[in-house]
Amino acid sequence: MENEPDHENVEQSLCAKTTEEELNKSFNLEASLSKFSYIDLDKELEFKNDLIDDKEFDIPQVDTPPTLESILNETDDEDESFVLEDPTLLNIDTIDSHSYDTSSVASSDSGDRTNLKRKKRLPDSFSLHGSVMRHSLLKGISAQIVSAADKVDAGLPTAIAVSSLIAVGTSHGLALIFDQNQALRLCLGSTSVGGQYGAISALSINNDCSRLLCGFAKGQITMWDLASGKLLRSITDAHPPGTAILHIKFTDDPTLAICNDSGGSVFELTFKRVMGVRTCESRCLFSGSKGEVCCIEPLHSKPDLKDHPITQFSLLAMASLTKILVIGLKPSLKVWMTFPYGRMDPSSVPLLAWHFVAAHNSVNPMLAFCRGDVVHFLLVKRDESGAIHVTKQKHLHLYYDLINFTWINSRTVVLLDSAEKLHVIDRQTQEELETVEISEVQLVYNSSHFKSLATGGNVSQALALVGEKACYQSISSYGGQIFYLGTKSVYVMMLRSWRERVDHLLKQDCLTEALALAWSFHEGKAKAVVGLSGDASKRKAVVADRMVEILFHYTDRALKKCPDQGKIQVMEQHFQDMVPVIVDYCLLLQRKDLLFSQMYDKLSENSVAKGVFLECLEPYILSDKLVGITPQVMKDLIVHFQDKKLMENVEALIVHMDITSLDIQQVVLMCWENHLYDAMIYVYNRGMNEFISPMEKLFKVIAPPLNAGKTLTDEQVVMGNKLLVYISCCLAGRAYPLGDIPEDLVPLVKNQVFEFLIRLHSAEASPQEEIYPYVRTLLHFDTREFLNVLALTFEDFKNDKQAVEYQQRIVDILLKVMVENSDFTPSQVGCLFTFLARQLAKPDNTLFVNRTLFDQVLEFLCSPDDDSRHSERQQVLLELLQAGGIVQFEESRLIRMAEKAEFYQICEFMYEREHQYDKIIDCYLRDPLREEEVFNYIHNILSIPGHSAEEKQSVWQKAMDHIEELVSLKPCKAAELVATHFSEQIETVINKLQNQVLLFRFLRSLLDPREGIHVNQELLQISPCITEQFIELLCQFSPTQVIETLQVLEGYRLEETIQITQKYQLHEVTAYLLEKKGDVHGAFLIMLKRLQSKLQEITHQGETTREDPSLKDVEETMVETIALCQRNSHNLNQQQREDPVYGKGKLGEIQGLILGMLDTFNYEQTLLETTTSLLNQDLHWSLCNLRASVTRGLNPKQDYCSICLQQYKRRQEMADEIIVFSCGHLYHAFCLQNKECTIEIEGQARWTCYKCSSSYKAGKLNESSSEVKKGRITPSQLKMSPSCHPSKGDSAVKKATSEPVLDPQQIQAFDRLCRLYRGSSRLALLTELSQSRGSESYRPFSGSQSGPASHSIFQNENFQLQLIPPPVTED
Repeated sequence: MENEPDHENVEQSLCAKTTEEELNKSFNLEASLSKFSYIDLDKELEFKNDLIDDKEFDIPQVDTPPTLESILNETDDEDESFVLEDPTLLNIDTIDSHSYDTSSVASSDSGDRTNLKRKKRLPDSFSLHGSVMRHSLLKGISAQIVSAADKVDAGLPTAIAVSSLIAVGTSHGLALIFDQNQALRLCLGSTSVGGQYGAISALSINNDCSRLLCGFAKGQITMWDLASGKLLRSITDAHPPGTAILHIKFTDDPTLAICNDSGGSVFELTFKRVMGVRTCESRCLFSGSKGEVCCIEPLHSKPDLKDHPITQFSLLAMASLTKILVIGLKPSLKVWMTFPYGRMDPSSVPLLAWHFVAAHNSVNPMLAFCRGDVVHFLLVKRDESGAIHVTKQKHLHLYYDLINFTWINSRTVVLLDSAEKLHVIDRQTQEELETVEISEVQLVYNSSHFKSLATGGNVSQALALVGEKACYQSISSYGGQIFYLGTKSVYVMMLRSWRERVDHLLKQDCLTEALALAWSFHEGKAKAVVGLSGDASKRKAVVADRMVEILFHYTDRALKKCPDQGKIQVMEQHFQDMVPVIVDYCLLLQRKDLLFSQMYDKLSENSVAKGVFLECLEPYILSDKLVGITPQVMKDLIVHFQDKKLMENVEALIVHMDITSLDIQQVVLMCWENHLYDAMIYVYNRGMNEFISPMEKLFKVIAPPLNAGKTLTDEQVVMGNKLLVYISCCLAGRAYPLGDIPEDLVPLVKNQVFEFLIRLHSAEASPQEEIYPYVRTLLHFDTREFLNVLALTFEDFKNDKQAVEYQQRIVDILLKVMVENSDFTPSQVGCLFTFLARQLAKPDNTLFVNRTLFDQVLEFLCSPDDDSRHSERQQVLLELLQAGGIVQFEESRLIRMAEKAEFYQICEFMYEREHQYDKIIDCYLRDPLREEEVFNYIHNILSIPGHSAEEKQSVWQKAMDHIEELVSLKPCKAAELVATHFSEQIETVINKLQNQVLLFRFLRSLLDPREGIHVNQELLQISPCITEQFIELLCQFSPTQVIETLQVLEGYRLEETIQITQKYQLHEVTAYLLEKKGDVHGAFLIMLKRLQSKLQEITHQGETTREDPSLKDVEETMVETIALCQRNSHNLNQQQREDPVYGKGKLGEIQGLILGMLDTFNYEQTLLETTTSLLNQDLHWSLCNLRASVTRGLNPKQDYCSICLQQYKRRQEMADEIIVFSCGHLYHAFCLQNKECTIEIEGQARWTCYKCSSSYKAGKLNESSSEVKKGRITPSQLKMSPSCHPSKGDSAVKKATSEPVLDPQQIQAFDRLCRLYRGSSRLALLTELSQSRGSESYRPFSGSQSGPASHSIFQNENFQLQLIPPPVTED
């Protein structure tokens, strides 16, 4: 036995390598493109591990994997839902389904497919990724396909397969083989064989490009030697006859192939050569009877991965209409995975595609499968035990239906939708990189093979539906290229190299996009990158060189495209759009040399461009991203902003620049002239290491007006503030305005600044200058802030001898300047002594201050002779005490002076130290500014823990002593205070309030809930006496509000309250209380009496106008009286209603009559509504049954006439009508007419059944009517005749009675209804009533009726009229 291929094909492998290089050269590919995807795997392992989706899970290994036979025996009904061996495989919650920021891929939110299709497409990604794919027409192959169709009758192309050679199958059975130069190398087959086998429906080339398998539309398979063009095998029995070959695939083993036919079956073909004879053995892998497979895909591994452990299994993926199967062909047949689709669009095409990808530091195959608009990725791995595990990766939701899926490399896939648009997708980020329209290809579809038209179309409807969009054999991929077969052409698609993508944008004049794309290549963030190899630094260098070239071109273009004419604003806008791009990318590439030399020189040719360039540098300088500017650019930058009067920008720039290369004097002069003080200080400090000169300059400006007592200008205030901050920075070791002073200079700078501040006189002092001018000036400018600066400096001082001397020296100078000078305000003096008190209170204090100075300050602040700045002096003294200065004073003397000066806050501070809280209440009450805060203070003392009972009692006693004062101050707060803390002593408080007005205000705040007091009234437990006392005070001081208050007030007694209101003659209030008590009659009498008294007043006053107030009072009283009656009328019983009004007079005489009429009306209304409801129900039910009877079809019992006994078909030549009755008898109309089986009713002829009514024909009219009731006259007839004319009567029979005549259908329906009712039917009642209707009058219950009425059902003793209640109507 000898396996294929034999030794004669050894040379073909060498030829294949040579031809592969020629093909790549012909297609303008890079030399290594055929191995691109495998080089890409190494890159992905090295650089892309961090992008692998972590949210994945494995399918656990099962103990006994299912056999292929068990899979085949499963019920494969599409209506059933399939269950995986591991249900977690479809657990969407455990799968990463994040929505990504993509350009056109829909979010992975699952759900309604139609909803996905409605999603709005996002903007095209061209500007982000450029043109990713290059597509071109293979003109040589396309022309020869058309030529072959014309010259040798090859037919239209039907299938394509690509390896080192390109094979194209045709509809007439020919296989055209082209080499890399697009030259026709072989033409395999003949049209005669094509006529026998049909069109080529599938092609496959093996790995070494030595064999070609052709599948045909009628089921045959041929194998060809691609070196010699010989036919090696013609296989006709590999699968059931009468089915087309849908797929034929070589595996990695050249002796093994897989085929799939239109019956849905899959077969394994094993090629052998025994004793020189080539044979083929076939084995069924999947039977189409258990589920039709329409797509197969074996796992192919290139030579680079031939030793991969997964290759020994020879994996095969199969897609049926309901599930995915992954099986291993070696070493023995085994099923490794099944995966059901779930509910899918039956017309969508199942797709499968394998590719090796890098994941988790290893390379493993990944299977992509999809149907419709969802792509699933399965990672297949082999563990150490030899078992295969399948891991589900994140799936991809799309907004379009797929008809093809192709891997172009391990990170990039190309999808084709049903609208023939290509979508290039990055797999890991799911970002759409490009969309290409390929409708011009005129793609070939394999629909006829899926429908198996060549063998009679014997396929299932489901497979034929899928075949409508099937194009499996029209698309083939090889070496990073995808070939598309059109009806007259072949197109090839491949990824552009990174340089080609950038150049493509440049050709379209998209320079900004080209730079952005190149930068993404530089940073390693681009997608679908081809052509960048080496380590990261090497790749960055290559891209950077290309970006520099683009920047030069961009600069030239910016200058060339500048409008020569027009407004200056147009030119500025042009350069503002373009120049920042140059600056950005030069700085990103860290090419300042390029930016400030060649680029700057080019842009300097245009003054506008130069200005825009200099302004673009500002944000980078301010953010310290740009340092080391050349002197020329720095000089031009300052001059430019100076010319544009942007001096604030100049100052901000200078303090961020290295100014050692500038003319220091010139810059200082410019800064001083333009008031750029920060910049001036910065230049002195950084340029000359000079820290004192800036202080001297600033002092010369602010000292004279301060010494003269003038108000400083805003500019001088700004200078003074900057001077203080500058001194603070110098003493703290920080540079001004930002940064830090070099460490070796910090001690020197501090010493210089202290020496400067404590100078006795300034450098150019006049004879009149006071001593210590610098300290004096700063104290006059802002005492508090200057002392804060000194305090911060003292914090940083180390306890060495020099530091202690400096501190004491400064303090002595401060005291000498401020105490011996009367120019300073109390606030300024207080600030100094507060500062001193804080310093003296420190545990490590080394300062000495004479205590008599503090006594002098106390005398100065508490001076009763000076009433001005009272609050200021008090606040200063308080800060001094709080800062620790209290230890410098005698407390008793301090309290006396504070009380004398009315410094109540000082008194409070001292009393609180001694826990004399009751005295603090006096401080609050005496202080007009804080008197209302006394309530919160008392509340806090009484409620906050930490105070003793004695202290609380003293506070409460003090509050009780001042209760009248508290109530007069704020009664609500006083009432809340009493109710919260001493609710049981309310009566004591009331007794203390001798003033009735204050008592009234207190009680109103306490009892009236409208006053807003936040106390639970139930917990107060106030006695009714207090409430009634409040009501009495209310009647005195606010009688108009009594009723409103009583409505919300609780806890009062009605009898006592009525007595109070009667005492003060408040009649309306008394009536209200009587009504509340239940004495409505008494309330009414009071209101009536009041109304009468007011009417009498009007009559005594004589004639008045309608606008008179007294008339309005009468009207209001009358309205209130009527309202009283209306409120209480529903509570009166019948006797009360009759008396005193209703039982007297004329109304009482007819009262019985009116009530009787109303009762009769109610009864008759109920009767009428019940009758109407019954009639409506009966009418509806009757019509429904009648319609059902009329529309029921008729079924004759025999096919011959019941009179002539001949079949009705034999007499159709007479054009006679056929009549079928509901009883099942069938007659010819001619026969019935001869037997005179007609009856005239209201002028229309009605047929009657001869057999059913022959014994009654001689009866009378009333007998006929009885027969009618027995159903002998047919209610419905079916007439059938070629002419379809109904029979018509000649005359009408007039009835003598006045009864309405019913036709036979109505009579039968009536009888049926009557039989359905057990008792007297409602229709019978209606019939009885209608018959008894007289011609002159209608009296249904009259006893003088005769005729049928004498036997009326109404006279039946068992007759009962059952009424239903009338329908409930909503008001």
